[in-house]
Amino acid sequence: MKTIKEILDVIKPIEIKGTINNDRINKIFINSTEVKHNSLFIAIKGNNQDGHNYIDDAIKNGAKFILCENFPSNTMSDVLYIRVNNTQKIAGEVAAAYYDYPSKKLKVVGVTGTNGKTTIATLLYRLARLMGKKAGLFSTIINYVDSKLYRTTNTTPNPVEIQRLMNKMVEAKCTHCFMEVSSHAIVQHRINGIHFTGGIFTNLSHDHLDYHKTFDAYLKAKKTFFDNLPESAFALTNIDDKNGKIMVQNTKAKIYTYGLKNFADFNAKILEKHIDSTLIKIKQKELWTKLIGTHNVYNILAIYACSVLLGFNEDLILSNISLLDPVDGRLELIKSNNGINIFIDYAHTPDALFNVLKTLNDIKKENSKIIVVVGAGGNRDKTKRPEMAKVSAEMSSTLILTSDNPRNEKPEDIINDMKSGLDEKLSEKTLVIIDRKEAIKTAIKLAQKDDIILIAGKGHETYQEINGIKYYFNDKEVVKNFIREI
Repeated sequence: MKTIKEILDVIKPIEIKGTINNDRINKIFINSTEVKHNSLFIAIKGNNQDGHNYIDDAIKNGAKFILCENFPSNTMSDVLYIRVNNTQKIAGEVAAAYYDYPSKKLKVVGVTGTNGKTTIATLLYRLARLMGKKAGLFSTIINYVDSKLYRTTNTTPNPVEIQRLMNKMVEAKCTHCFMEVSSHAIVQHRINGIHFTGGIFTNLSHDHLDYHKTFDAYLKAKKTFFDNLPESAFALTNIDDKNGKIMVQNTKAKIYTYGLKNFADFNAKILEKHIDSTLIKIKQKELWTKLIGTHNVYNILAIYACSVLLGFNEDLILSNISLLDPVDGRLELIKSNNGINIFIDYAHTPDALFNVLKTLNDIKKENSKIIVVVGAGGNRDKTKRPEMAKVSAEMSSTLILTSDNPRNEKPEDIINDMKSGLDEKLSEKTLVIIDRKEAIKTAIKLAQKDDIILIAGKGHETYQEINGIKYYFNDKEVVKNFIREI
């Protein structure tokens, strides 16, 4: 627990109102409803809410220290107000100082890119634990402090929450931490205050343009992560991705590369592809992985390379990688009693759909069909919708367009955007079934033995968000319940 004087040394304020004393800060919050007695409240100007509007509420709940960009019109005599240029930028550094810089006591690896972040971060966490390490995880699906789980709502939590959980990792005697680093988190300074041991770049393709507006801005957001890595860190990049070199061109970190096509520091070769496994060769050693598809071989190679760079035993890395199961909702296979192969996957970008469907086309039997069930999220990047439908239709026998998380849009409008990517020929093999449960059931009814169904877009999610309300919905559960009936 730090005193306000100690935190002021980090903040370097522009202006202060109130009396500086040696009081200890009980906790730090950016949500006024969570504030406790003698807390520091950081008023952040977000996309949807401005924390400055909730300063009075924070004080009523017990805040004694306010970090803000503008002083409120009425100030309280027993509250210390601290003004800075940008609270969002400094929040992570303040929280890091408050918790005594926990990331410096851990080996923290950040994973960024469009696709593959969850698989790489999660499997690195699992691999570290298999090898006897205590580790933490920040992921889209869930956060872990050693074996204790913490629910998550964002790919990368807010900066105060990150430092709080990292501190718990230190208290639990964790040595490693693996985290997904989203482009939103980079731009919104959520990872400020973290000392990274290494960074991994997966790939870059069309996504989040609703937020970043242009692909160039999206690329620059990802690149900023590598630009800010320290000299002591490593930067591991996918050399086969056209943006792989760009990502690390200005980094101070030690650069390492991985790839399947181009010469790299870490290479792999695919030997066999099956519906539930892949045989690959790394450093002249063969290993089976339960993950399927070329994109997952890249993920496995990144996991191997990162583990080597972290100093793990190389032979043990390979033997333990073969034990790793796919991540929940990432090409997760459910087989029906009548021989239908149903895959649940989180793919929600054109590139991710292409990679998954390329995988499924490579492993399907000669006369088997591929049926795709997919939608697109509402209030998100609309420009990817036509491409998602186009690639799904081109690489399948039947496409069923359905609802995903429509949020505040009409599902019909989203589907119409998707249909605009289909020509007459592709439209002929496309069905529209707005009700997602009915769309999944229809796909299963249409399928025969050895056919493949891909249910894409939601993966691990257990809800559908409609007009601001999250209703329980689980693709995997719908599938399992229905195949019991047939």
